[in-house]
Amino acid sequence: MAALLSAAISRVHMLSTSDHASVVSINLFVALLCACIVIGHLLEESRWINESITALLIGLCTGVIILLTTGMKSSHLMVFSEDLFFIYLLPPIIFNAGFQVKKKQFFRNFITIMSFGAIGTLVSCAIITLGVTQMFKRLDVGPLDIGDYLAIGAIFAATDSVCTLQVLNQDETPLLYSLVFGEGVVNDATSVVLFNAIQSFDITHMDHRIALQFIGNFFYLFVSSTMLGVLTGLLSAYIIKKLYFGRHSTDREVALMMLMAYLSYMLAELFYLSGILTVFFCGIVMSHYTWHNVTESSRITTKHTFATLSFVAEIFIFVYVGMDALDIEKWRFVSNSPGTSVAVSSVLLVLVLAGRAAFVFPLSFLSNLAKKTQNEKISFRQQVIIWWAGLMRGAVSMALAYNKFTSLGHTHLRGNAIMITSTITVVLFSTVVFGLMTKPLIRLLLPHPKHRTSMVFSDHTNNSSMFSDSSTPKSITVPLLGAPQGSDGDLPNHEVVRPGSLRALLTTPTHTVHYYWRKFDDAIMRPVFGGRGFVPYVPGSPTEQIVHDDES
Repeated sequence: MAALLSAAISRVHMLSTSDHASVVSINLFVALLCACIVIGHLLEESRWINESITALLIGLCTGVIILLTTGMKSSHLMVFSEDLFFIYLLPPIIFNAGFQVKKKQFFRNFITIMSFGAIGTLVSCAIITLGVTQMFKRLDVGPLDIGDYLAIGAIFAATDSVCTLQVLNQDETPLLYSLVFGEGVVNDATSVVLFNAIQSFDITHMDHRIALQFIGNFFYLFVSSTMLGVLTGLLSAYIIKKLYFGRHSTDREVALMMLMAYLSYMLAELFYLSGILTVFFCGIVMSHYTWHNVTESSRITTKHTFATLSFVAEIFIFVYVGMDALDIEKWRFVSNSPGTSVAVSSVLLVLVLAGRAAFVFPLSFLSNLAKKTQNEKISFRQQVIIWWAGLMRGAVSMALAYNKFTSLGHTHLRGNAIMITSTITVVLFSTVVFGLMTKPLIRLLLPHPKHRTSMVFSDHTNNSSMFSDSSTPKSITVPLLGAPQGSDGDLPNHEVVRPGSLRALLTTPTHTVHYYWRKFDDAIMRPVFGGRGFVPYVPGSPTEQIVHDDES
């Protein structure tokens, strides 16, 4: 009896010690996040650094300190977990990206964005896969099969949209921002869907039937994920419009929007779909319908809440990755052959550069062929920035690599350890070096962003109902926004001159897909699901005193 009691007391003491250690770790991590926010604020005007790089460097420095204080045993407060990343940290970032996006600019370039994000990712994955298949056999990385090589291609085809968005400004470079931002979200979704498809299929026995099934499954995931996000967003809009929660409690409106957004992501995970695509399109639909159905206080609260959650999650990820980059367990495996690890990392960096160039410039050329005016085309300088800004690799690549080459964050195979350390090296190098050079590159190639911003402000001042910007061609703006009552602008009707020649036909303003969508939206969607100008005023319901600039 005494022995049992002693064992129970000892176990309770161990549990309490473990709980105390967790509390200490959480305290240190929260303190690091606060430090990142303060230092990031002080460096806000820097032309070289951004908060992602700041958080990464702080994580690295903290990892070095922990490594020294623990006698080279550990470098992190927590073990990197792809579940923590995909379930808790990524959803608020992607949702806020969809919620805050300027939809008009995004959908105007929708075809280009989808070609960059989907076709471009497949091209990049193919080039990286072919490259590592040829080079890794010579470098004696380890026993890797075709499925492993394809998984490596998907891992390093995933760009870091979080870091990329921090070096581009939505108001100064609206076209670039919409292209790089949209491509980043679609790219991440494509990479994750592709990675999961590779994991679920037996690639070693590939035949035409399995190949067709693989392609069909890929497109099914894309379409289903998008539709699930749209339907969830519409459901939230309909519920809030019909029930007017704000008459009794704005807290309920805010809570419902947050929970419905997260529900869309978890439903996608439940049905083995792409949560990234689902929550992104849920954010777009919520900003278009649901946000206009809530009270004004709820609008302000939700906008800042979603932005704050996204901001904290971004900092958390980079501090997390920075500390885990010095995980001594994985580096010990490659300590006997550091040359191999350096060679693998170098090969991967070169393939990342080549894989991105292989689709950015050709797809931009094809996109320009379909454009009617010079203002709509992507210039060579803009193509260089798009290529460079998408070279950064981040937490998505880390999470996929850990999923493939570790078990619960640990690995005991030399080949797997080399792949993890090489992924860490590529992430650190691309984020710090490419990230540091992006702002100066933009200033060098596009030297007048302030002038462009002043033009945008002038456009808003001269025609406040017309949400235009400097990248919006006038030939498209007039018919696009010259819609009747219920659209964003109340512009006078303009007669379009009938073309008298082929040249005139090619340069004549035409109704875009956006024009027909707005007619359908005003006639059918907004009367049912609400939105700006389509919600009847009752006490506690939203009014139209705040103009939401996300439509622009």
